[in-house]
Amino acid sequence: MKKNYLFTAVLFLFCFLLNAQQHNTSMDTMVVTNGQVTIKGKLVKYKATAGKQPVWDNKGKIIAGLYYTYYERSDVKDGSKRPLFFSFNGGPGAASVWMHLGYTGPYRIKVNDEGYPIQPYGVEENPQSILDVADIVYIEPVNTGFSRAIESMSDDEVAKTFFGVNADIQYLASWISTFVTRKNRWESPKYLIGESYGTPRVSGLSLELQNKHWMYLNGVILVSPTDLGITRGSAIEPANNVPYYAAAAWFHQKLPADLQAKDLTDFLPEVENYTANKLIPIMAKGGFLSDSEKRQTASQLSRYLGISEKVIMEHDLRVPKTFFWKELLRDEGFTIGRLDSRYLGIDKSNAGERPDYAMEIKSWEHTFTPAVNYYFKNFLNYNTDLEYFIGGHTRPWDRSNNHTGEDLRQAMAQNPYLHVMVQAGYYDGATDYYNSKYNLWLMDTSGKLKDRMSWKGYRSGHMMYLRSEDLITSNEDIREFIKKSIPKENQPAEYIRK
Repeated sequence: MKKNYLFTAVLFLFCFLLNAQQHNTSMDTMVVTNGQVTIKGKLVKYKATAGKQPVWDNKGKIIAGLYYTYYERSDVKDGSKRPLFFSFNGGPGAASVWMHLGYTGPYRIKVNDEGYPIQPYGVEENPQSILDVADIVYIEPVNTGFSRAIESMSDDEVAKTFFGVNADIQYLASWISTFVTRKNRWESPKYLIGESYGTPRVSGLSLELQNKHWMYLNGVILVSPTDLGITRGSAIEPANNVPYYAAAAWFHQKLPADLQAKDLTDFLPEVENYTANKLIPIMAKGGFLSDSEKRQTASQLSRYLGISEKVIMEHDLRVPKTFFWKELLRDEGFTIGRLDSRYLGIDKSNAGERPDYAMEIKSWEHTFTPAVNYYFKNFLNYNTDLEYFIGGHTRPWDRSNNHTGEDLRQAMAQNPYLHVMVQAGYYDGATDYYNSKYNLWLMDTSGKLKDRMSWKGYRSGHMMYLRSEDLITSNEDIREFIKKSIPKENQPAEYIRK
């Protein structure tokens, strides 16, 4: 009896340790599957590799395993000329699933034409995927997706090693270099694409890869970019919000009839011109602005923002975004979304200074969470007991010493091949479209790089690709960007005096 009990206890302990090992410590694994999808009317065959690749410390010890999904077209004979994309999401704790199953990957979540959830949940072929023209790697930084640090690291050690603007860039650059070597892709044209916090990540990576790993890129794509460490100031910051406010008010038909009658992209240049040439100098006067000029400005802002002159005056012309999201449709009993102001929410009370919750985020979680857990298991054959971290597990994040906009400028200056494209949604209130233009203006004050910079706007929000029309347009813009950023054969990377 005692022997049986001892045997059972040992067996239980063995199974427990085995399961623990399989649960978190297998840091170098892969599963390969093959598939095919129809993209732009043509059949595209591909190989998908899902797995983990280690992160090593300076002494060669494994300290983490990053989960990735790597799609490579399998019916291409010469891979040396085939572009390779490294894709990141934001947060900074957001998993890569958003762009993976929403934007550029071979399969996409099921949503209606405007991007709202529908049942039954799941995925379907993405006929707009860029896999026809480029291979793609979706990377999950530590504590996103299935990526984890080793269990022996304390929470403080994990945060110090991985959770910060510059720590993040440093270890991810090393990881990418290893990946390119393992997969024999050094000859390929290389691109980084990042969304939201992924934009400072890829901006910093462009210089880190170039200067520390001698990896030179052809392109960086910034989807719904943050400020990239570029300061605005107390006058410019509130003024720069106004074009976004105007776009949201136009969408919800809260503007005067003459403005509402114009198309969005015909109307917004008027607001942008007012912001840059009149409003910023007015804001710079602060409390020394005359009463008459203050009231005149409030009247003009009311015309563009769709809210009353009275509440604008109460906020000294500086309307907070949180208040705007609550105020615009207050009389109708709705709030509007932060990341996509097309979305409507309902609060417990119409009173208050901010919405109770972000409706657009709840909608997106509703859409993506069932899909990602289904997709990895059933399409990629990746089985694990780890929970897939959609977001929220990378706190605290060290945001100090963020000079990623300057990093990207330096990388472009040092590499004549490097191009940059910004993609922004007009109705994104978190990383708004006008500030994404401002990034480009201030990143290169000399104007010497602007021929290699481009900006594209879409009639949706933060994840513009959820709207069917913008999914088509935004992926086509990527295809055109690839063509533009790959030099002609034998064209040298050099600057030429005119």
